[in-house]
Amino acid sequence: MNWKAISTRFERVRTGDTDLQKKIRGLRRRLTLLLAVVGPGLITSKVDNDAGGISVYTQAGAQYGYALLWSLIPMTIALYVTEEMCARMGVVTGKGLSDLIREEFGFRSTFFVMVTGFFVDLANVVAEFAGVAAAMQIFHVSKYIAVPIAAILVWVLVLRGTYRQVEVIFLFACVLYLSYVFSAFLAKPDWLIAAKQTVIPNLRFDSGYLLMLTGLVGTTIAPWQFFYLQAGFVEKKVGPSQYSKARADVLFGSVSCMVIVFFIIVCTAATLYTSGHRDITDAAQAAQALIPLAGKGAGILFAFGLLNASLFAASILPLSTAHVICEGLGFEAGIDNKFKEAPIFYWLYTVLIVVGAGIVLLPNAPLWKILIFSQVGNGIWLPVVVIFILLLVNRRDLMGEYVNTLTFNIVAWVTAIAMIALTLVLTYTALFQPGTSPAP
Repeated sequence: MNWKAISTRFERVRTGDTDLQKKIRGLRRRLTLLLAVVGPGLITSKVDNDAGGISVYTQAGAQYGYALLWSLIPMTIALYVTEEMCARMGVVTGKGLSDLIREEFGFRSTFFVMVTGFFVDLANVVAEFAGVAAAMQIFHVSKYIAVPIAAILVWVLVLRGTYRQVEVIFLFACVLYLSYVFSAFLAKPDWLIAAKQTVIPNLRFDSGYLLMLTGLVGTTIAPWQFFYLQAGFVEKKVGPSQYSKARADVLFGSVSCMVIVFFIIVCTAATLYTSGHRDITDAAQAAQALIPLAGKGAGILFAFGLLNASLFAASILPLSTAHVICEGLGFEAGIDNKFKEAPIFYWLYTVLIVVGAGIVLLPNAPLWKILIFSQVGNGIWLPVVVIFILLLVNRRDLMGEYVNTLTFNIVAWVTAIAMIALTLVLTYTALFQPGTSPAP
């Protein structure tokens, strides 16, 4: 018996120097590095599923059943391509999107982006608080109680928390979107048909179908998300050496976002469309209609998902706007700053919260017109922002070796052109044929 070999092996085990322990330490180190980067991509993609977005997904399922599920695959690609470019710019340059637009294109371009972004995002914030009010009414809570409490909660969260603390809460909110997955299973859909309609395109050319398709794209890829995503990676101080992990974060966020959309459409298709309840104008109506069709559990889970999405987006959208304006004007911005260190940033955030919640509390607030305005505003703003992103990400003096490859450029420009065409159609419809446009 080789006592020396046994003694050596025993010593390695005792000192924690085995191959297994080395692998565990390596895995733990890689996981720690990944968790240090993960957040902006996942959070930004999830906020796309806000109150307005859920209303559109609900209508898509209620009015067309499983027929629009095929669009989720190209939308996932479009979402990933556009967000990845912003993530890459933030990681490589260490600057936010507004910063880069100001430095590379001048103050006039930045001012246009800031003003447009402020009013469009204000309309979106109103939509989120309207979502809070609608969801809580299902639980028999008045909007005059629910909306002020929600506004105070999201304001205190950002004002008192550090970036890391706020991010952890946002990541937890991402998990709560699973309520839509459970709702879909309780609805007992035909999974075979759903899978078939997802992988086989079912394109129609009637106006209602095309408008709903346009609405899906318009609500999934919104301009504000590019600013928030890039600012998130900058605030986390993610550098080029961590680019692959940032890209993985964006990819996972894009895919998981579309997975939730899939389950929302499947849930409403299996219940509302199948039973003939197709005249649904928002997610709150859908939640109430689900109760007699799929059981109380499905309806409550759907309503809870709407509440979570509305609160989540009501926190993120004002943050994105405050970042856009402060970066564009050169003011200090970021959650890790105290109020006295970034007063403009926090005052902008406060104004958006107070005004957004206040409009919802008005007795005769024109919420529908505000929702239409936000839809039109996103349609006008989106093509401009996408073009700025593409011009910036192809600047070799700015991006170095991280400029788009030829293949990626082709995909990005095709995506951008398709997005521009669809959003222009949506904008035209909302302005000149408001009665036929899908709800935002």
